[in-house]
Amino acid sequence: MSIKSDHWIRRMARDHGMIEPFAAEQVRYVNGQKIVSYGTSSYGYDVRCANEFKIFTNINTTIVDPKNFDEKSFVTLEEDICIIPPNSFVLARTIEYFRIPRNVLTICVGKSTFARCGIIVNVTPLEPEWEGHVTLEFSNTTPLPAKIYANEGVAQMLFFESDEVCATSYKDRGGKYQGQRGVTLPKT
Repeated sequence: MSIKSDHWIRRMARDHGMIEPFAAEQVRYVNGQKIVSYGTSSYGYDVRCANEFKIFTNINTTIVDPKNFDEKSFVTLEEDICIIPPNSFVLARTIEYFRIPRNVLTICVGKSTFARCGIIVNVTPLEPEWEGHVTLEFSNTTPLPAKIYANEGVAQMLFFESDEVCATSYKDRGGKYQGQRGVTLPKT
């Protein structure tokens, strides 16, 4: 298994629609304004956050249960900036839609800009032949409110190509998050 370079990422996006929309280079400025970068990097792809957020709230004093998740645990927000409450978290999604090849495993990791502010992006895999918008989880580990900006870089995808094709892909298993669009809550 090998990590893939910017050349491979550009080719897969162009020839196979692996990432849509796709930025072939790092984007650091939009309309003359400096942003948290997104686009192709040396060995990965920095994704953007859409303006759709689900902010965790405890106003209903419910228990977080992945087998019986209460949607009332979130407040939905559509804005260009999201404030994450102290010691809480927010769900969001990527702008980019992914189509992962059958012989590739993709890992989503946080960007250091956010980590240095106490904002952690949950590490998550994108399995072979998974496709959809990636639901992202941002944890604010600080005792202060923290900002996330829509349409800017928030996490990096790393692509690992195997020497052989897997026997059973996410698509073959009929994975429950296949083809997800928008912020997707836990399913069992």
